[in-house]
Amino acid sequence: MSITLNSVFKQTLQVVGILTFSAALISPAADAATAKRQIVKKTHVAKTVSKTVISSRKSARFVSKSPRKPAMIVASPPRLSFGQLAGLHGAQDPLDLKSSVALVIDQDTREVLFSKNDHAVLPIASLTKLMTGVIVSGAHLPMDETITITQDDVDTEKGSSSRLRVGASLTRGELLHLALMSSENRAAHALGRTYPGGLSTFVGLMNAKAKMLGMKDTRYVEPTGLSSQNQSSAQDLATLVNAAHGDPVLRELSTSTGYQVAVGRQTLQYNNTNRLVKNPEWEIGLQKTGYISEAGQCLVMQTKIAGRKLIMVFLDSAGKLSRLGDAERVRRWVESQPVSAPKISASTQPNNG
Repeated sequence: MSITLNSVFKQTLQVVGILTFSAALISPAADAATAKRQIVKKTHVAKTVSKTVISSRKSARFVSKSPRKPAMIVASPPRLSFGQLAGLHGAQDPLDLKSSVALVIDQDTREVLFSKNDHAVLPIASLTKLMTGVIVSGAHLPMDETITITQDDVDTEKGSSSRLRVGASLTRGELLHLALMSSENRAAHALGRTYPGGLSTFVGLMNAKAKMLGMKDTRYVEPTGLSSQNQSSAQDLATLVNAAHGDPVLRELSTSTGYQVAVGRQTLQYNNTNRLVKNPEWEIGLQKTGYISEAGQCLVMQTKIAGRKLIMVFLDSAGKLSRLGDAERVRRWVESQPVSAPKISASTQPNNG
């Protein structure tokens, strides 16, 4: 483009020079009108060439500008769960489950039908709320007592959102319903915060209850499950599900398909985080889902399959829907087995294939 502009400038100088030289050759005796026309012509040509140069410069500025490259968005690598970091997903599994930890037991006989890394201690995410419900329901506090969401209930651990704004007021029963059915974090935290004695007392009771139930691998630091320090094993969680299933309030609220609450002038519709509760092929007596990146997708259930009451635990599943897919795989497997089928225990040796 610079070569083109230089050529234009040279042409301009040549034109102007020729016209100037021509004007100088006009003799004094020449016709005055002719001389005037020559000067006017020279001026017109010079202006025309000058405009062409200016236009060329503008075009050059436009063309020479490189198109702005879009900003490169560097995607952060997916955060590995504790189970992935420990290599638990390498365990061989005859049912091809996507969960790195699984346990299926007969609730009545305590017979283990299926196990996979069932003693591994991992973060349990919102499965924590099941123990939160056990403590709240067992305390027999007034369920119609109004509790207001405060700034203390806002998640500073993961920065998760909530439709329960600061200042919203609901009853204890409504908060418990949302915590168990829709895994509402602010609802669960408010339940612990307003417990007699405060949050520290509540968390202490959660750990005391776990110890009383024989949950030796379990630890709680808060009531929502947002902290990865809330940890347990599949064996311990099966024990918790069995205990929670004995409470009719927890059975009803955790398996509710949907619930509406009035918050100010708004009516908010909440749905169950476990779509299996709406599936007619399932008979679910108690359930809870959970997810944080450190824990992966988690699910615990009490259900009835082929005439048997079963407790299922799935931890650290790799995909959003895979925990439900794992439950379906187990259900079909149980339905295809005779009652006296031997237990399946997945190998914990990595599968290098």
